[in-house]
Amino acid sequence: MAFEQPLDRTAPSISEAIDHERGRQESTLGMIASENHVSESVLEAQGSVLTNKYAEGYPGGRYYGGCQHVDTVEELAIEHAKDLFGMDHANVQPHSGTQANMGVYFSVLEPGDRILSLSLSHGGHLSHGHDVNFSGQLYDVEQYEVDPETGYIDYDAVASHALEVDPDIVVSGSSAYPREFDYERINEIADDVDAYHLADIAHVTGLIAAGVHASPAEHADFVTGSTHKTIRAGRGGFIMCDTEHADDIDSAIFPGAQGGPLMHNVAGKAVGFAEAQTSEFESYAEQVVANATRLAERFTERGLALVSGGTDKHLLLVDLRDSHPGLTGKQAEAALNDVGIIVNKNTVPGETRSPMVTSGIRVGTPALTTRSFEEAEMGIVADLIVDVLDTPDDDAVHDRVTSTVDDLCEEFPIYE
Repeated sequence: MAFEQPLDRTAPSISEAIDHERGRQESTLGMIASENHVSESVLEAQGSVLTNKYAEGYPGGRYYGGCQHVDTVEELAIEHAKDLFGMDHANVQPHSGTQANMGVYFSVLEPGDRILSLSLSHGGHLSHGHDVNFSGQLYDVEQYEVDPETGYIDYDAVASHALEVDPDIVVSGSSAYPREFDYERINEIADDVDAYHLADIAHVTGLIAAGVHASPAEHADFVTGSTHKTIRAGRGGFIMCDTEHADDIDSAIFPGAQGGPLMHNVAGKAVGFAEAQTSEFESYAEQVVANATRLAERFTERGLALVSGGTDKHLLLVDLRDSHPGLTGKQAEAALNDVGIIVNKNTVPGETRSPMVTSGIRVGTPALTTRSFEEAEMGIVADLIVDVLDTPDDDAVHDRVTSTVDDLCEEFPIYE
């Protein structure tokens, strides 16, 4: 029967594309801050027969029979999440961080209610209220920005903004802000205007789980996140809250925002969360931050301007306008891609170019740290990046950097 055949016979083009993607990952330096490489165990869980099972509802209360084993999987994912982040309730069913945020909004907001969040061009996220996203289409959105001189959030300015616009929910969290959030201060700001506080930790889940980044657990009504970035678990999202909001959150996800959970992804989350409870993961998270710090130091020494002057976590935001005024983020991304260094173009505070062109690049260290890169290697990578940015059309530099990238990839494979 057809379904008993191996992939390369059933769908050879798909098999070939997967092989090519594995080869691409192995032969390039992945530095997109939101990407990582999961373990073989997570891959095994996500590629398991759990993909066959419908499990609408929650453990012990499903709408389908035969759920006893997927109940075990989801219960383990929930318990691991609660242990890692120290909150009363966890929902591990959201298909993404955006759907996790949707679940929070649906649980406590009505259409037209007001969100106060960080502007996308200053490091925020689409699901925090951008007008092309459901959040900006359903809700009235006000946004705060970073200080243009320092690159840091001015919390006094956020407090004044909140008093002026009277939001129903205040969002802390970002996709390209390189500094820690002051979750306690954001919570005070929210309390002063009788608003909820949603902390979106999508990028820093692993750093918080390992204790190397501040946690919002004691300071936020809701905590959402992605499960596939710094925490290296199965791809998706999750929500945490106290017991008071548990039923509303669960109802907002199912049946409010989505149908049956992807149980193979929930299994991947459970495995990744279990891995994150080990001492090895704590060392990994510490190295992620150390690598980003080294990258920032070397970039600065080589003349690149960094938003806020550096980083507290796993990512850096490079503003090219002063050091390379003729180079757009799009051009920088393409030039680096050509030599096997994968980053993404990114808007910067005070951006004048479109989001498809941009004036900056975002650079992250989680994936290279998974490959066992340490500070010495990050110094080398920083020099390679700046060499390319300085001379993006120089064939000799291109060839030299490509050769060094090849050597690093061979020395530090992803999957043995």
